[in-house]
Amino acid sequence: MKVVETATELVRLRRERATGDTGFVPTMGALHEGHLSLLARARAGNARVWASLFVNPAQFDDRADLAAYPRPAEEDLRLLRDAGCDLVFLPRESDIYADGYRYRVMENDLSRRFCGAGRPGHFDGVLTVVLKLLLLVRPERAYFGEKDFQQLQLVDGMARAFFLDTEIIACALVREPDGLAMSSRNRLLTAEERARAPDFHRLLARSIGGRQSAEDAAAELALAGFAVEYVADHAGRRLAAVRLGKVRLIDNVEHA
Repeated sequence: MKVVETATELVRLRRERATGDTGFVPTMGALHEGHLSLLARARAGNARVWASLFVNPAQFDDRADLAAYPRPAEEDLRLLRDAGCDLVFLPRESDIYADGYRYRVMENDLSRRFCGAGRPGHFDGVLTVVLKLLLLVRPERAYFGEKDFQQLQLVDGMARAFFLDTEIIACALVREPDGLAMSSRNRLLTAEERARAPDFHRLLARSIGGRQSAEDAAAELALAGFAVEYVADHAGRRLAAVRLGKVRLIDNVEHA
């Protein structure tokens, strides 16, 4: 597995790469089984798999949250190597944002709702870094998980709006055995919080099965001790975000 740290080298290698499709998995690191499922999907459908590890500061509205985000680089590289990744891009902030983030991508509808309503600029940062990475890598396919369903829809919409040659592939949400959606942030939960966290999915799924309204589901989550940011129905799914202690969790459940 080749490790590349500069955009200049990445572009050179892209121009020199052999024929055959490239599958790309962009990540912020702190990899888990959910990420590995994306890599496996990419490995199965392409001649080569490239990935990126970059904690993108532009999508954090809270500097403390950015500072606390886990960065187990050596473990991530081992997992990528074991997953059969051919190349990993490990850029510096100064390389990705050489312009000082003066140029950015904005979407003015979906990005302002749900996860975007309380995090101004969050999706501007997501879309900007994803566009930069897709233009650097020029993959035939890029893989995104359905846990971040709103993000997935925005990235797919951006790729279509800007006529990118990359197909955005949606991959199923991966859960822990107790139902908690896999997330890099789960490792920030205390032992007590981790024991309570599966109630988030359990109650959200039960609200769908019991045909509760989103408002009733939010009330039930609040009674269970979660600080509810939102519960909303969108595109055939019930989306939700809560806080448990200092950790923000998101999840979504398909409507039956």
